[in-house]
Amino acid sequence: MATHLITGAGSGIGAALTRALLERGDELWLLARDAGRARQLAQEFAPAAEAAGGGVRTLVGDLAEPERLSWAFGHQELPGELDSLVHSAGVCDLGDVGELTPRVWQATLAANLVAPAELTRLLLPQLRLARGHVVFVNSGAGLRAHPQWSAYAASKHGLKALADALRGEESGNGVRVSSVYPGRTATPMQEKVHRQEGKAYRAEEWMSPESVARTVLTALDLPRGTELTDLSVRPTG
Repeated sequence: MATHLITGAGSGIGAALTRALLERGDELWLLARDAGRARQLAQEFAPAAEAAGGGVRTLVGDLAEPERLSWAFGHQELPGELDSLVHSAGVCDLGDVGELTPRVWQATLAANLVAPAELTRLLLPQLRLARGHVVFVNSGAGLRAHPQWSAYAASKHGLKALADALRGEESGNGVRVSSVYPGRTATPMQEKVHRQEGKAYRAEEWMSPESVARTVLTALDLPRGTELTDLSVRPTG
């Protein structure tokens, strides 16, 4: 039984990955922004965990306030070891550079970049003990930036830099680091993006969250001594 901590487990790619890992009988720790959301996640995934003999536990910490994560974790039980830490949560607000306010920039960078950095810092001891794996679910926007995507793309370009630096720093400790760059995926975030773009949203036109989750599993399941560093996944057609 492997132990994983996942952010963004409540929907989209994070939820698909959580279900897939629970089906294997693994133990999951799910990060929730508050106690109410933690209860919802526990109730949602408990049946799948029981069916496969795994387990679901929750950890409360708001990624919108990364400077408070250390304090929050100091009042909760943490996993003893972690086979993986998967960063799947994120926020996205579109707009021209001439229109985006500092509040949007700060909120985007806090949730998409500063929080993953701080969460990784706080959990590195557990990852080192297990010679674990950090997976950053990035985005195609982490490789190229398009008009109106400046804040989101900047946060994701920063996330790539974080992953690359962490990989070099932690290789001697046996910690592997992977970045996955999905194209447009049928998630609630994608539906919100379409509303911001003023476009009709049709989920069938985009990749399924399950297909991206399978890609993450591929990275996690590679035997020791091998490492998938960067992988782009795109919808066909």
